[in-house]
Amino acid sequence: MYNVSCCVYCTGETSIEVKTEADSSDITEHPHDDKPRPYLHMTCDRRIMHRESLNVQEKSHAGEDLYHCTQCGRSFKNQFYLKKHVSMHRSKYKCGECGKCFGYKFTLEQHCRQIHRQIHSGEKPFECTVCSKRFTTSRELVVHSRIHSGEKPYKCHLCDKAFSQSSNRTSHMRVHTGDKPYRCGECGKYFACKDTLELHCRRIHSGEKPFECTVCSKRFATSGARVVHSRIHSGEKPYKCHLCDKAFSQTASLAAHMRIHAGDKPYKCRVCDKAFSLSGNLTTHMRVHTGEKPYKCHLCDKAYSQSGRLTIHMRVHVGDKPYMCSLCNKSFGDPSTLLKHKHVHSNRRPYECL
Repeated sequence: MYNVSCCVYCTGETSIEVKTEADSSDITEHPHDDKPRPYLHMTCDRRIMHRESLNVQEKSHAGEDLYHCTQCGRSFKNQFYLKKHVSMHRSKYKCGECGKCFGYKFTLEQHCRQIHRQIHSGEKPFECTVCSKRFTTSRELVVHSRIHSGEKPYKCHLCDKAFSQSSNRTSHMRVHTGDKPYRCGECGKYFACKDTLELHCRRIHSGEKPFECTVCSKRFATSGARVVHSRIHSGEKPYKCHLCDKAFSQTASLAAHMRIHAGDKPYKCRVCDKAFSLSGNLTTHMRVHTGEKPYKCHLCDKAYSQSGRLTIHMRVHVGDKPYMCSLCNKSFGDPSTLLKHKHVHSNRRPYECL
């Protein structure tokens, strides 16, 4: 048995020493709610007042739906959320557009203004002063502005990571706790994030791709994937390196680029001693050892270990020569061939006979 040494509400930190149930001498009054909370849930480090509530919390982490609404059939993990949901059915103010109910008139008016008037009309009154991108709500603008400012106000109290949105921190905390509350109804697999579960269901079970690009009609399983794709058409690169002038369309690409500045090479070859900054470079390198050539020409029997080499090869078949010499207008299908050709004009002889 171990004791919890400090309050997560006061300090934002807890010790790693925990126990499932406290002795009577350990039950103390918490200054923030004046209620003793002797039970500590081992998965999420949440302190709970009653043993019954501890059992409910355990079932919640197991993905069980415990409480059901008799009016619409929705299920909830605890009684609090069910009561909150049922109040919507009984609320005085009902939206004529979608049927959603609200307890207060001003909440209904805010809902109609933000959801129906602006979203359905396409109205986006909130504009970013940096990139001129427009948003439906002020909240969306605030979150977007952190891309430019780099502000990450939501900090993890267990490691040094920080996030621009509180929901991202909540998802990150499950890395530490191992909590995976979202269960797939098809295969029973558990996930830490609701978005990950939805993506899993679309990719694995339904194959649904409800998000369509308005420019090229390509479809995607998630709205986030469509947003990233749309930057191919717009040329938008909001993620800028603060050490050089490069910019990227995805945060993952910027993170990978920063390893070049830091000299960080976390991806190591298990066959030889080479290491790489990017996982894709390691994947390509491994084909040197395996001899794998997955990129095959459909017009002849040649195959390549890199997609770029296949692209260059295909120009042989189509006669495409996009690389032109600025001195003699001779064209080439491969940039390396153009570079070698330029030695003719400079009289440079880089290769010496030994």
